Amino acid sequence: MSIPLVIFMYAVWSSVFSLGKMTMQYCPPLFLTGARMAIAGVLLLVFLAIFKRSSFKLNRIQVLSIALLSFFSIYLTNALEFWGLQYLSAAKTCFIYSLSPFFAALFSYLHFNEKMNGRKWLGLGIGFLGFIPVLLTQTGSEELLNAFSFFSWPTLAIMAAALCSVYGWVILRLVVKDHSISPLMANGASMLFGGLLAFGHSFLVENWNPIPVQAQNFAPFLQGTLLMTLLFNIICYNLYGVLLKRFTATFLSFVGLLSPVFASLNGLVFLGEPISWTIILSTGIVSLGLWIVYRAELKQGYIVKSSSAKATAGETAPTS
Repeated sequence: MSIPLVIFMYAVWSSVFSLGKMTMQYCPPLFLTGARMAIAGVLLLVFLAIFKRSSFKLNRIQVLSIALLSFFSIYLTNALEFWGLQYLSAAKTCFIYSLSPFFAALFSYLHFNEKMNGRKWLGLGIGFLGFIPVLLTQTGSEELLNAFSFFSWPTLAIMAAALCSVYGWVILRLVVKDHSISPLMANGASMLFGGLLAFGHSFLVENWNPIPVQAQNFAPFLQGTLLMTLLFNIICYNLYGVLLKRFTATFLSFVGLLSPVFASLNGLVFLGEPISWTIILSTGIVSLGLWIVYRAELKQGYIVKSSSAKATAGETAPTS
């Protein structure tokens, strides 16, 4: 398992923003969230029911952990993300998600006692500076939803989604490491429950007649939903759970800083969105912070090196 696999995961993950904008032409955001999460959850749980039924033996603490994961990582993250995505470009949405390392560093410090040294703070500081040019840039309908200063409501929604997403991944790491739940079980159950929450919210605020998708739009809606489910929910979610056994949440979030480049290319090809050189430049600046933090975590021993990764399949990254 190596860094190229992490980069591949984010290359696939970044395509979901373009696919999401395309699919939302045929359905509202909450219903889309509920549909793809419920489908993915059912698929994963059926797989476990056939091949590993013992995964369903959960105690109260494990069930509570999965409930928290469902609420933060699935329901809140995706509801906020797809609402904001309606008004932002795929590349900018993806770039704002790159705030994840700041939240990951905070949560890792609080939950796992991962130490913050001078090099890490330097990397975080450089990364933060890289965000400023993109946050200052507003276009199209985003300008009509300005909240305060240079922050729009869609921007704040994506920032909140990034926060909830990272907190969800921290919960997943706790679940997998401390509560002995397999990544497949944690993801499958949380996706199903989170999808049902999104369906309930959709029923209250979106026009169900009988569902919020017109008959002539059902085929493209289903096609987009299934493709997103395969790429994001099945491949990326579970690959992330596996990678958490080797790398810290902080480092994985930093590698995600490369995904806006992929999102820009996807937006150009699938949506005709022009490539923003501001985003590319900012990504370069933030990536410098990635390298500094990565070197610091290697020295601290938070990242398992190749020579020690062969121990056992269930080994996790050290946190002390």
